[in-house]
Amino acid sequence: MDYKDIYQQYMYSYPHKTAYRKIEQSFIEQYKPLLKQQKNSLYFHIPFCESKCGYCNLFSVTGQKEDFISEYLDACQRQIEQYALQDIVFSDLTIGGGTPLLLSKEQLERLFAMAKAGFGWDVSPTIIIETAPNQTTWEKLCIMKENKVSRVSIGVQSFCQAELDRLCRHHTVKQAREAIKLLKQAMFPCLNLDFIYGIKGQTLETIRSSLEEAVSYEPDEIFIYPLYIKPGTILDRKQEKASDSRYMFYCFIRDFLCNRGYHQTSMRRFVATKAGKTEKMAASECGFENTISIGCGGRSYIGNVHFCTPYGVKQETCQRILKDYIQCQDYRQIAYGCILSEEEVRRRYVIKNLLAGRGILLREYQDRFGSDLFKDYDILQDCLEKDYLVLEGKRLHLSEEGMALSDYIGPALISKEIRQRMSEWKDTYGE
Repeated sequence: MDYKDIYQQYMYSYPHKTAYRKIEQSFIEQYKPLLKQQKNSLYFHIPFCESKCGYCNLFSVTGQKEDFISEYLDACQRQIEQYALQDIVFSDLTIGGGTPLLLSKEQLERLFAMAKAGFGWDVSPTIIIETAPNQTTWEKLCIMKENKVSRVSIGVQSFCQAELDRLCRHHTVKQAREAIKLLKQAMFPCLNLDFIYGIKGQTLETIRSSLEEAVSYEPDEIFIYPLYIKPGTILDRKQEKASDSRYMFYCFIRDFLCNRGYHQTSMRRFVATKAGKTEKMAASECGFENTISIGCGGRSYIGNVHFCTPYGVKQETCQRILKDYIQCQDYRQIAYGCILSEEEVRRRYVIKNLLAGRGILLREYQDRFGSDLFKDYDILQDCLEKDYLVLEGKRLHLSEEGMALSDYIGPALISKEIRQRMSEWKDTYGE
């Protein structure tokens, strides 16, 4: 294999939002019974950033004033009230973006209050929030502690200033260090640091230096992301290219972290081993959990119905979508998304379980779908023969090499119909 071809697409979900389209209008009330049958997660999307990173194609806007952000939170409150899900139990809350800690102290407190009052909760829900070095202040960390945040993820990306500049990150190495020290002082149950590899000009020595500093902080998790240059991003407009050495960098990072006491659970995730114990793989299957998203830019999954506000990358597109969200009168309507066929539900199941590290239990697959996994997907037999997959008893999972090829294997499982939709997508709201 030409290792330059590995990096096709990062698949954290399936199908991608570029496969979503206008759908026949329905209402969330129709799907409430399904929320009582599966595990439920809640997601708040805060689509505001101080500045746009060079590689970012997430739904976010920059340069918004505090009053406008308050209007956005007003809209989120109306959405919560119209959804009326106080009787539905949620096990976890994730606040992402964007940059959630761009909110003022008062807005951050309001956000937590809205989440607590608007939904039913487990006794001890998991609460996750993302942050960035420039927005990490002690006052906001105290608010997070008061609201029992379980996990904080901070985008460091590199401890090399030249690499941060190349990525168009608008924080300094000094600011990253100060933010991490505050997070360590706050003693959250789980601290995650994010890094990017494949930056132009990056070397094994600069990667080693960043990793040495990263592990010195003893984070509970480290996520590593290969650089992708996506259409419509700043780096794309600059005609930047990702390094051809991404696979070599990945192997170096993997070996470094595994030798420093981290257990790999996916191509991107490394978990600290404590007292000689590694994190146990989740015993339950994934791919059928429900997620309710509040705000503009997040995705909801209820059964086979996936929906969201329209997706955009360009700032002018995101601004129009955000304005329409704030002015919306009825948030209960489901008008944009994808209704998955049985075939697409099955593909989602395979992709999520295979790439997440847990693997697929053959009997579980047979019981759920009434068919044979290898007959349904010839590619899996091919991957098994190439040693990208391992059949351990009745569990099929990625080998070490297969995990390195996750961004190649996952996209290979995309259906022709979804692939066609993705190729036809345009970053123009209203088409």
